[in-house]
Amino acid sequence: MLDVCLLGTAGMMPLPHRWLTSLMLRYNGSSLLIDCGEGTQIAIKEAGLTFKPIDILCITHFHADHISGLPGLLLTMGNAERTEPLTIIGPKGLTRVVNALRTIAPELPFEIQCVELTEPDERIELNGYQIHAFRVKHNVVCYGYSVEISRAGKFSVERAKEQNVPMKLWSRLQKGETIEQGGITYTPQMVLGPQRKGLKVTYCTDSRPTDAIVDAATEADLFICEGMYAEKEKLAKAKQYKHMTFYEAADMAKKANVQELWLTHFSPSLVRAEDYMPQVRSIFEPAYLGKDGKSVELVFKEG
Repeated sequence: MLDVCLLGTAGMMPLPHRWLTSLMLRYNGSSLLIDCGEGTQIAIKEAGLTFKPIDILCITHFHADHISGLPGLLLTMGNAERTEPLTIIGPKGLTRVVNALRTIAPELPFEIQCVELTEPDERIELNGYQIHAFRVKHNVVCYGYSVEISRAGKFSVERAKEQNVPMKLWSRLQKGETIEQGGITYTPQMVLGPQRKGLKVTYCTDSRPTDAIVDAATEADLFICEGMYAEKEKLAKAKQYKHMTFYEAADMAKKANVQELWLTHFSPSLVRAEDYMPQVRSIFEPAYLGKDGKSVELVFKEG
């Protein structure tokens, strides 16, 4: 099971009832945060979530509305007596940016490990999360992220017997352990069937539509994508500032064959966003307006 909570949905500036963009994923006792704009700490508290289990923070880019909440979050995590390392992933220059922000959060009881992205497409595996970082098209270097939870195949008695795997090893192998015994190496693949479909969430903000986004989001259970503008007459503005409209996001969701689309990162000038959703759903039906605190539990399908 993968818990997903959209903490903030505002773009450019926080509003009285809408915090800046941030997303939290929770799996197996570990939390992964994508972006940390101003107000993220409050959004976490309002959602009834906690700071201490945050093990991974993925930063899309270095504009203030996506990272300005970092110093306060680090201090709060330190005050929660966290001692485990925190991994922060982001574009090249991340170490310099984090160190600069830490000028006002200099003493922490935990280590920060920065992973700088330098290629257009990179994959990292941490704490059970398979993270796919892919470069998008903004006016600064910016990445989107797909986060996947893999699922092993079913245990197969027939397969285990065919390969003469001792019964006393079955349980350990099923849990993913590789065992050497009597000069023979036994692997999980010897007792498991084909890998089953896992869970996948793709998050993209601050970008024009690109094939890279569609490719990364393909078959995602949930696609969370920016919709800076809903008014069709603002397409030219979206192109100028390297953002996208509700309708462009819906078109990508359709092309990627995702299960569900949540729109986020709205312009501060956008009011009555729900009024535009019928037009969005005419392009991609399972499309929903993102709201602060909107959450879902994604579960593995049977089989």
